[in-house]
Amino acid sequence: MTTATYSADVPANAGWISKSEAWLDQRGKGAWIAAMVLGFIFFWPVGLALLAYMIWSKRMFSKSCRHSSHRAARRTAWSAMKPSGNTAFDAYKADTLQRLQDEQDAFEAFLERLREAKDKTEFDQFMDDRETRAKEAMATEDA
Repeated sequence: MTTATYSADVPANAGWISKSEAWLDQRGKGAWIAAMVLGFIFFWPVGLALLAYMIWSKRMFSKSCRHSSHRAARRTAWSAMKPSGNTAFDAYKADTLQRLQDEQDAFEAFLERLREAKDKTEFDQFMDDRETRAKEAMATEDA
């Protein structure tokens, strides 16, 4: 078996744990269960650790391990943070990431102001309705 079958899932300089995880994921849930059983047979803490990891990463209860979305997200995030070796590109990437972070912060602040304005509008409407009902109740009591 060559590493080419799962090399697309794992960066080239990933550790043996990431490569082992990708290898087991490529073979599905049965491989994870077999590894856990073998871990219990040879050294029980390894089996227990694999069981805990399978439950924690939700591999135990998912239909398949092969198309794990969190794995792709983790791989993308990891590759975005590692330096490329080209200082000009790394500076451009850092500037772009900073600009995107600033835009995200500004957008979140805008959304917060929007929520506050909506809340204020709803509260003002509630208070106006309450005042109208109170005036109507006073008018019916006087009559």
